[in-house]
Amino acid sequence: MTEPAEVADRADVVVNGVWTWAVSNSNIGGATSSCQALAADGEVVLIDPLRLADHAFDGLPRPTAIVLTAKCHQRSAWRYRSQLGVEVWAPADAHETDEQPDRRYAEGDPLPGGLRAIRTPGPERAHYCLVRQSAPRMLFCSDLLMAGADGGLELVPARFHDDPAETRRSVELLLDVPFDVLCLDHGTPITAEPKRAMREALSG
Repeated sequence: MTEPAEVADRADVVVNGVWTWAVSNSNIGGATSSCQALAADGEVVLIDPLRLADHAFDGLPRPTAIVLTAKCHQRSAWRYRSQLGVEVWAPADAHETDEQPDRRYAEGDPLPGGLRAIRTPGPERAHYCLVRQSAPRMLFCSDLLMAGADGGLELVPARFHDDPAETRRSVELLLDVPFDVLCLDHGTPITAEPKRAMREALSG
């Protein structure tokens, strides 16, 4: 199974209606893995969810759906599907997952919470980022970028990607997408000038 053993002890507010939590993931050598919950359009979506302590999870609005950006981010999706009885959405072109998702999506498809899928290959072929273009304007970025040691952004190291050059092209593509807040699967969200941080990562 792909679920990390670690459990986050709290969820932090990113902006109104968005929460994030993180663990030091032993599945990837203790590096930070993070995830988000989005409450919008009458729905509450867990995006690439990690396990959150029950007392903290109970403080969030009850989730209505789970969306995965890639096969490699199944994490605690199946635990929460069983616990909550909600549907799991996964990429249509992803390889076989640990359990069968309830729904499949492709690029451009509308998703719960007003999200839209953007295909961003590089880490693997079936790899997506999620954008919400009405307020709050958010980009949920999977394995392209990570928090850097200096507080900025870095490209996820090339050794973890099927095609590092394609990863760079995917990040460049995202610079044309309207959003105000960047949420990461590996690091703290960026709420101020996220595109500047992305450009600096590309030039580093």
